[in-house]
Amino acid sequence: MKNLLETNTGRLRIIGFLEGTSLLILLFIAMPMKYIFEMPFLTRSVGTIHGALFLLFIFNTLSVGVEQSWKFKDTTWKVLLACVIPFGTFYIDSKILSKIDNQ
Repeated sequence: MKNLLETNTGRLRIIGFLEGTSLLILLFIAMPMKYIFEMPFLTRSVGTIHGALFLLFIFNTLSVGVEQSWKFKDTTWKVLLACVIPFGTFYIDSKILSKIDNQ
């Protein structure tokens, strides 16, 4: 198996995993702590990290889309949409990105 850091698609998969994990932490841990327990400190830090990973995911998706000659209406929009849906990046990794990285 190729090392994920060697290809742009592999790096996108890593960023997708990190972005998806940060979204889940933000939604299911940080937000409840803020609104139920009135402890907003985690929301600030996780929100900042998630925002940076979100932007990195968007830019890398567009980069891989150009590199792989994806048609926007067929693939790119699905990958971009995945980053705003909880568990979406994990799904898109198994259905699209893992198959591209193994070619």
